[in-house]
Amino acid sequence: MHLYLSLLLAYSAFLVVAGFWLGRHVRASSDFFVAGRQLGSGLIFATVLAANIGAGSVVGASGIGYRAGLSAWWWNGSAGIGSLLLAVWIGPRIWRLAARDNFYTVGDLLEQRYGRAVRGVVAALLWLGTLFILAGQLIAIGWILGVVADVPRWVGSLVGGLVIVVYFTAGGLHGSARVNLIQLIVKLAGFAVAVPLLLSRTGGFAAIAASRELPPRAFEFWAGNASIGFAALLVPAFMISPGLLQKAYGARDARAVRRGFAANALVLMVFGLVPALVGMIARMHHPNLPDPELALPVALVRDVPAWIGTLALAAVFSAEVSASDAILFMLATSLSRDLYHRFVRPDASDAQLLRVARLAAVAGGIGGVLAAIVLAGVIRALTIFYSLLGVSLFVPVVVALHSEVRRPRAALASIVAGTGTFLFVWAVTGNRGWGPLTPNLAGLVASAIAFLAVAVVARRSSSSEPQG
Repeated sequence: MHLYLSLLLAYSAFLVVAGFWLGRHVRASSDFFVAGRQLGSGLIFATVLAANIGAGSVVGASGIGYRAGLSAWWWNGSAGIGSLLLAVWIGPRIWRLAARDNFYTVGDLLEQRYGRAVRGVVAALLWLGTLFILAGQLIAIGWILGVVADVPRWVGSLVGGLVIVVYFTAGGLHGSARVNLIQLIVKLAGFAVAVPLLLSRTGGFAAIAASRELPPRAFEFWAGNASIGFAALLVPAFMISPGLLQKAYGARDARAVRRGFAANALVLMVFGLVPALVGMIARMHHPNLPDPELALPVALVRDVPAWIGTLALAAVFSAEVSASDAILFMLATSLSRDLYHRFVRPDASDAQLLRVARLAAVAGGIGGVLAAIVLAGVIRALTIFYSLLGVSLFVPVVVALHSEVRRPRAALASIVAGTGTFLFVWAVTGNRGWGPLTPNLAGLVASAIAFLAVAVVARRSSSSEPQG
């Protein structure tokens, strides 16, 4: 155990040093927020994929694979589908608007189309929701360090939060995009070595197929309502996630957005099989784990040689850290640009804005650690965030990209209806929904209907007014 812990601590120290070294080049808020809009397709691919392969993609999805089997693919696969739609549709459009109008955050777009009130409501909702997704990453780090060092989960979450806050606060998007490239290499190398060895030691696919430890429907790829639920939750969220869209803002051109996000989407869809397979293997060897989300770290510590397990654990740790810095990016930019700069100090200087962004990252890190201590598991924490994101933001952002007509009341109605419907269905059905109508899907439908209804009424009212 000391070998695993020593190497993970050394790797953490390396990330902190790299963040500070790269942070020397951050001189203005544009470097922190959008990396000077100079990221090519390679860095876009690396920083987006590093953000997307996080707690849900590895620890959470392995836990789903442990419980349900192959259908765990839909967690990463749905994210890949959403990312592909972002690459070919949403991303290039929003990059052009951001470059033309000097947008730093999604809030800039929302205010231009819908006014200050919509910007403020969305920023507040996302700031609250983003604490839960950060908590999900820190819970996963807590599981890893708990297995490796036999410490309580809250201690592991606290250590992970400290590492992430320190290196991200130094460099912003400029630094994290380059550190993410290092993390991505570690991730892919770790899984490329560990997963084939786990499969070989298990006896190959034939042994998995013959196992009696797996659930009865373990090999059903399409898991009915569960698959629909993952798609309704993750496809819209990954199309309009503020953290991903702001990475698109940092691209040097629309071509870099298309190529970088499309490559990320394809890798996500292929990678989706990895945690599903690891979860199934872990269930064969350890059928009585106290929590399914322990499947991945337990398999890497107990079922492969120490040097391979260490590399793979570093890969998983990298996954959580890189996803967390993307989340801190959302927290920092939302509070500093969308709330502080717009509502508190409109005359703030560039240096003040940069300082507030860094303080917001620290505050977000503290909030994420506290939420990680309270919440029970990775998937539960992430579901809260992705649900709020999809039902509140998807319809207003998509409409804003295709129409320059200002419809503030329609946007507010869409946010209220989507969020309210989601919460109602979630509470009444215990988050199960009614058949294929999941709480998320119900919220999306309500959001679209409300926007359309209010927009139609507003249009009729304006056309019926007497003309001068």
